Amino acid sequence: MNRSIAAAMVLLALANVAVADDKEDAGRMVGEAVAAVNKDKAAALAEIGKPDGRFVMGEVYVFAYDLEGTMLAHPVNPKLVGKNLLGVPDAEGRLFRKEIIEGVKASGVVRVAYKYKNPKSGVIEDKISLCKKAADVAVCAGYYK
Repeated sequence: MNRSIAAAMVLLALANVAVADDKEDAGRMVGEAVAAVNKDKAAALAEIGKPDGRFVMGEVYVFAYDLEGTMLAHPVNPKLVGKNLLGVPDAEGRLFRKEIIEGVKASGVVRVAYKYKNPKSGVIEDKISLCKKAADVAVCAGYYK
């Protein structure tokens, strides 16, 4: 087999493993954040909002909305905190935050795909966020595909 083809196959396999790890990290982090919110909402939101806190792992980080779509905590873009983002679309016009809020209200958990600027690369990429309801909060973490 040609070395460049073999190298490309290895890189592709590693990329797939990285996405799988990010997906697992997002799920685990949401679970931990939900438990924290249920224990002490104010302390959990403060921790979620820390850029170097326990709910940030590279490109995967936890963020939280109230059930009306107002950002309560965001470790990467704190300028969003306090703003209602329900009507703000992604790069393709999708109202993904509305889907998040409606999903957690209806079933307690939702997975939503959308386009979002990757804070590490600065490029708009496909992102999937897993969100769960904890008290009156939608707790989310996403990963880039």
